[in-house]
Parts: sequence; structure tokens; C-alpha cells
Amino acid sequence: MQETSVQELPLITNDAVVLGILVLILALVFSTSSSSRPFFRKFYAVVPSVLLCYLIPSLLNSFGVISGEQSGLYQMASRYLLPASLVLFTISLDLKEIWKLRQMAGLMFITGTVGIMIGGPLAVLLVSSFAPELVGGEGPYAVWRGLSTIAGSWIGGGANQLAMFEVFKPAPNLFSAVIAVDVIVANIWMAVLLYGAGNSERVDRFFRADSTAVNELKERIEEHRLSIMRIPNMADTMAVVGVGLGITGVSHFLSDLIAPWVALHAPYLDKFSLTSGFFWLVVLATTFGMLLSFTKVRNLEGVGATRIGSVFLYILVATIGMQMDITAIVSQPGLFLVGFIWITVHMLLLLLVGKLVKAPFFFLAVGSQANVGGAASAPIVAAAFHPALAPVGVLLAILGYALGTYGGYLSTLMMQAVAP
Repeated sequence: MQETSVQELPLITNDAVVLGILVLILALVFSTSSSSRPFFRKFYAVVPSVLLCYLIPSLLNSFGVISGEQSGLYQMASRYLLPASLVLFTISLDLKEIWKLRQMAGLMFITGTVGIMIGGPLAVLLVSSFAPELVGGEGPYAVWRGLSTIAGSWIGGGANQLAMFEVFKPAPNLFSAVIAVDVIVANIWMAVLLYGAGNSERVDRFFRADSTAVNELKERIEEHRLSIMRIPNMADTMAVVGVGLGITGVSHFLSDLIAPWVALHAPYLDKFSLTSGFFWLVVLATTFGMLLSFTKVRNLEGVGATRIGSVFLYILVATIGMQMDITAIVSQPGLFLVGFIWITVHMLLLLLVGKLVKAPFFFLAVGSQANVGGAASAPIVAAAFHPALAPVGVLLAILGYALGTYGGYLSTLMMQAVAP
């Protein structure tokens, strides 16, 4: 057994080395994407830079060079750098303009939720028609019990997933297998959305979408940025980092008090993810950032607040990428088939509604990722369109937390009904 565990170790186990590799990858991608050389200009016209920031670490993980499972970098980035980036993105918010996006953003988010709710039962029904053994099983080994955790995760997040686990009690081995499906399929889907974000104008032309509201928001942010822009000195840069990480510290402090208090005094609120420390961390960081947007702190945008926030966010992108092991698809092909059919139903419903209402691809992508990826990755997809739009992803992901347990529960009952 000892020998097997040694063989499973990645080539590089030191997180300091892994972090260095990830940051070098980011530096290489952004330096080449801004190059004026014809080859790179043609290459990045086809492959969005943000997609490479995500895929290259996933390939290193898949081929055993580094290990997302054994590394603590994702935990660090999601708990420290994500909330700091949310603060730095939201301090330059124009809430009036964000509010204008509410109807289309809400419609596409709900569409995505419905797509996940019906996608699971349809996938089980379809697979059972030609391979019932893949979605059958009895007792705790019934596949629908394991799939319940994916429904909770893809509508809400980790807390909703664990809620489904506690309600339906799938066997540990089955739960491990569906966790792999959850992570791999969700990460591949995120890669598709990031690719689409890099080619959003083409998609919008296909939808004949009116992206006026989104473009107006981006223009207003850019105008504000240009009006206050100046060359930053050391004090400016330290102020930006201090606000980002300082508010992150305050958010951690408060979330460590609030989440246990809610769990103790109102445990029934667990179904809304209100007992999750990460939920409160994201909510508090975003809220503090919004409040600061009404103060002079807003002017830190002129000395690079969004740029530094983007650095934090792209490190998170790389650490999320290194969670994906594409070789895992081979080990559980049947369950992965269910997962891919499931996400395809989600995608087709979004495309249908998006086409009917002529929704800009931004709303489709962020509405989808707010469901499937949650608060850790929805702002990444939103920021791929423009850093100023990251808070939209956060706000929708928070809504997903509220709906995740209910939506996941209803979806599971439908999967149970159609399972062989």
C-alpha cells in the first residue's frame, strides 16, 4: 500500500514551487497574448488567454506533474485572494447600472437552474433506455442518490451538495465517484464558457442580442477609471492591497462568528447555506466592497485596484484549473456519460431561451456559471467579459445558494421516479 501511495505522488509536491509554476504560466500567457507578433495575434484570436490560464494547469495536473488534490493552493486562493479580488472589483461599482441588468440576468439564471433540475432526470431516463445498469442500484448504492449531490452542487454550491448527501445518504464509494463527475464536467463546462467569453461578439451576433446595457456599464466604468487614473506610487499600491486583504481579514473574522452562531441558534437555515463560513465570507466581502464604492475609496480604481484584483483572480483561475484531472473520465465512463448529457440539457435550454429573448452571451454564461460553479468561479466568468462585471456573478451565485437545496431536492425526486 505504501508503494502505491508513493507512485501516486505528483512530480512536484512543494506548494511554493507549484505556485511559482502557476504564476509563470500566467505571466507567459499574458505576455504572449499582448505580443504584436503575427503568430500570437492569430493564435489568441482563436484561443482566449483566460482559457489557457485554466487549461495549462489542468494538463499539468492530469499528467502528474502537480496535484490539485494534494495542494493547499486552491484553499488559499479561494479563501484569501477571491474575497480580496471581489472587494477590489466592487469598490468601483455603479450600482444603478448593475440594477439595470437585473431582468435579463435573473431570467438566464433561473433558466440555468431549471436546466439543471430537469437535466438530471432526463439524463437518467435517456441512459436507462439503453444501459439501465449505469443508473440503477439499490439502497445506498442507488445511483440517483449519488446524483442528488451533483444537483445540489450545480444549482447552489458545496454546502447544498453536503445537504443533499445528508438527506439521501449515498454510499461513500458512490459519492466519491459522483464527486469526480461533478468536478470534471463542471470544469469542462467552465472552459467552454471561458472560450465563449473570448468570442462573445460572434455569439451575440448569432443571438442577435442587444448588449447595450452591458456595454453601457463597461463604458461608464472605463470613463470613471480614465477620469481618476494616475501613475501609482508605493503608498497607492499598498493602499489597494491593504483595502483588499484588510477587508478580507474583517470578512473572515465576522464569518467565523456568524456561521457558528447561525448553526447553533438556527440550524434549519442550513438549507439556505447560512451556516456555511464560505457563504458569509463571499457575502461580507462583496457587501463591504459595495459600501466602499460610496466613499473616496472608490478612487483607488485610478491607481490599479481592478488590475491587482485581476491578478488575485487569475491565480484563483490557475488553482481551479489544477483541480481538473481529465484522465478520470476513463475510470467512470458511465457516470460521466450521465454528467455530460445533464450539462448538455442545461446548455440547450439556455441557448433556446437566450435565442428567443436575444440575450447577450454574458447573461447566458454568468447565469450558467452562477449555478454550476458557484461563488468561487462565477465572478471569473463574469470578469472574462470585463472586470467590472465580476460582482454580477457573485450576486447570482448567492441566489444559487438560496435555491440549491430546494432545486436539488426536487431534481432528485424526479431522478428517483425515472430510475430503473
